[in-house]
Amino acid sequence: MRVSDEALLAGMAAGDREAAAAFVRRFQARVYGLAVAVVGVPAQAEEIAQETFVRAWRNAGGYDPRRGRVATWLLTIARNSAVDVLRLRRDVPVEPQALVAVLTAPGETEVDGEADRVADVVRVRDALRELPREQATAVVMSVFYGLTAGEIAEREKIPLGTAKTRIRAGLGRLRDRLGVDHG
Repeated sequence: MRVSDEALLAGMAAGDREAAAAFVRRFQARVYGLAVAVVGVPAQAEEIAQETFVRAWRNAGGYDPRRGRVATWLLTIARNSAVDVLRLRRDVPVEPQALVAVLTAPGETEVDGEADRVADVVRVRDALRELPREQATAVVMSVFYGLTAGEIAEREKIPLGTAKTRIRAGLGRLRDRLGVDHG
């Protein structure tokens, strides 16, 4: 019998070491895969993954299942941590268009022989590839770089409303393609 994600998180919040270990085992590949996709440096991705699980442990008691699935909650923590690392890392500037190109380029789905570790990254990359280029760029700038619609409009030299529409439409299409529940 498989223990639910919510039960493992509740166990972790209660201090159950076995639940915490099972929680990490269940999500470590996805968290690491997301982190490495965002920062591109395996060593930093490992640190981000570790920090993600520490934050999850500290905030496990505050998880509210009405606001989303455990996996979504955890991957949001990972994404935010990875974006923070990108913001602090000024030595390797990456243009959003270059990141879109990397994320949407067809390529090898297996990293170091561990296809499971990058399954979610591949799904997102494939879904981004299906978006119009303008929407994919707006989504990447917003989600991965944390830019506001105003900052995107300024950077792309487009009206604010156009930037908002591209973000909203792109995210909507991604949700549909990835089967993410809107509730």
